[in-house]
Amino acid sequence: APCPQWPYCRKRCSYCNFNAYVVPAVDEAAVRACLVREAQTLLRLSQVHSVTSIFFGGGTPSLASPSTVAAVLEAVAGAAHLPAGAEVTLEANPSSTSTSRLAGFRAAGVNRLSIGVQVRGALPAAAPAAPRDPIVTALPSQSLDDSELRMLGREHTAAEARKAVEAARGLFPGRTSIDLLFGLPGQSRDAWAQRLEVALGLCDDHISLYQLTLERGTVLAAQVRGGALPAPPQDLLADMYQTARAVLVAAGFRHYEVSNFARKGALSTHNLSYWRADQYIGVGPGAHGRFVPWGEGGHSREARVQTLEPVTWMREVQSQGHGTRSQAVLSPLEQLEELLTLGLRTDEGVTHRRWRHFSPQLSLQAVFGAPGEARALQQQGWLVLDSGGLRCTWAGLAVLDSLLPDLLWQLQRV
Repeated sequence: APCPQWPYCRKRCSYCNFNAYVVPAVDEAAVRACLVREAQTLLRLSQVHSVTSIFFGGGTPSLASPSTVAAVLEAVAGAAHLPAGAEVTLEANPSSTSTSRLAGFRAAGVNRLSIGVQVRGALPAAAPAAPRDPIVTALPSQSLDDSELRMLGREHTAAEARKAVEAARGLFPGRTSIDLLFGLPGQSRDAWAQRLEVALGLCDDHISLYQLTLERGTVLAAQVRGGALPAPPQDLLADMYQTARAVLVAAGFRHYEVSNFARKGALSTHNLSYWRADQYIGVGPGAHGRFVPWGEGGHSREARVQTLEPVTWMREVQSQGHGTRSQAVLSPLEQLEELLTLGLRTDEGVTHRRWRHFSPQLSLQAVFGAPGEARALQQQGWLVLDSGGLRCTWAGLAVLDSLLPDLLWQLQRV
């Protein structure tokens, strides 16, 4: 699953600490050539035979031209098999999604749109929290409230967001995802409930739900720390999350991952491949990847990070074919830790089949069926271990961050 990154934005939002850049002008032809070359190089290194999904992230990839998207897709199809039905998602900002521009992306090969959602390739060193989510973070395409959008530093209005979603649904029916952001400074339970109702009347068949994370060094975090804006209490955040889940499930959505909801079978192939710990290739400044570099004699899964700064990244791609800044072989334990940390975020959990792929000698039952932390968590109603595999109950999913340390400790001991 290649993940090309477009690192540029028109402006930086008040809560953003992503690898994003606001520059006077972008040499798109040069960036396009480097994205194409790096995609070709990394696909050759991975020796992957078939691509199941492609996800254009950022930054704001909808600021790139459809011709850039088309060029990257052609490069992928030239280096590996790209099935006609492969999911090709583009993240879009409401301020850069005119109907004609969206039609251009569709003609280029995009078949799924994600309005405002940012999927980060980085895997956290520690266990991810739920629902606070350091792996997947949101650019709120629509809080659907202009005062909230101004506080977040967004450049579009709620009306523009609605118009963008409607245009996207017309061009990508059943394949348009929107995000909902909660836990904004000063946001009340009632205001959040109203946002949910408005969003349900507007949305397509996929929603990503995120708690706002106040990241160090951002404008919004400084405003909260300085007392200019109030920090929402933890019990209110938990209530907002559980309320949203109840409302969405009642509306026919399957809660298939901590932050992701889908109905009518509209689960994201790319999201699922990520949470199942499949291989993926990060292309572009700051992109992250997980794959086995067979093409250069590697036999073990590696974690790779591309150079952050775009100009430096381009220089490296032009000179050596890729801009990989760091690569580290993942030990068998580290791979199982990632599989557990990611897989328990989903409603299917970690299946026996997928566990065997990473651990052919030591079964899920051998690790977590013996007396210890996992058995205690099962008895307390947080976890289930059965013929399907290991997974959280709905109650456990909401407190996953508190369960993972015990599970990781048991895994490390075994």
